[in-house]
Amino acid sequence: RAYITNYGSGAYNTITVVDLVTQKSLATIDLGALRGPHGIEFANGKVWFTAEAARAIASYDPATQKIDWILGTGQNRTHMLVVAPDGKRILTTNVNSATVTVIEQTSVQSRVDYDETVIPVGNGAEGIDVSPDGKEAWVANAQDGTISVIDLVAKRVVQTLDASVRGANRLKFTPDGTLAFVTTLSGPDVTVLDVKTRAVAKRIPVGRGAAGIQMLPDGARAFIACTPENYIAIIDIKRLAVVDHLAAGRQPDGLAWAIQR
Repeated sequence: RAYITNYGSGAYNTITVVDLVTQKSLATIDLGALRGPHGIEFANGKVWFTAEAARAIASYDPATQKIDWILGTGQNRTHMLVVAPDGKRILTTNVNSATVTVIEQTSVQSRVDYDETVIPVGNGAEGIDVSPDGKEAWVANAQDGTISVIDLVAKRVVQTLDASVRGANRLKFTPDGTLAFVTTLSGPDVTVLDVKTRAVAKRIPVGRGAAGIQMLPDGARAFIACTPENYIAIIDIKRLAVVDHLAAGRQPDGLAWAIQR
């Protein structure tokens, strides 16, 4: 199954459940007051999502078919998120507040609680990913065209990279953590950063703009949703070059892997 947030459409507070085998809609989940769902991830058996207009993060349990957890961020336009596999740490970008919220599960008198740390970053913070070693989070700041590097132990920005990626909306590390890919809908290239040197390694032309990023687990290929072009660009990560395209229908954006179980 796939869970798809309906953002900016008439169904402004719903998630659609799709059967990937039959390619048919199974259900529509009414999110009630959790308006403006956008970022979405599946972790620890739950569907985690942001609600931009509600300034919140929530989780949906497919087993009980209920929203079982909600936490407010108090920040404007809570947008993309990264969830740890065990669901005990969540990072989210807050576009209009120029912040990242780090949410960590803790215990208080034998009950589960959550600590929130708000970290100032660049203007228009959107794309975010955590390095494979778990030590850093990198944030793409769409309005500034910069990348904020967050030390996740110190919980603060330790470096701001001038990557010239205005309009950036997604950022993703390669599985080995050596490179970070950044897409923007405001330019023709995917920007690739060398994580060790903190410098731009290459700008790869993909069309008129791009959004979602996915990597093969072995690190051989990157898949880029080229929204204006209606295709997916396939990049050879070793060569840092486009090697193929896949037709993707109108205006592809978010990407995710479907895992056969």
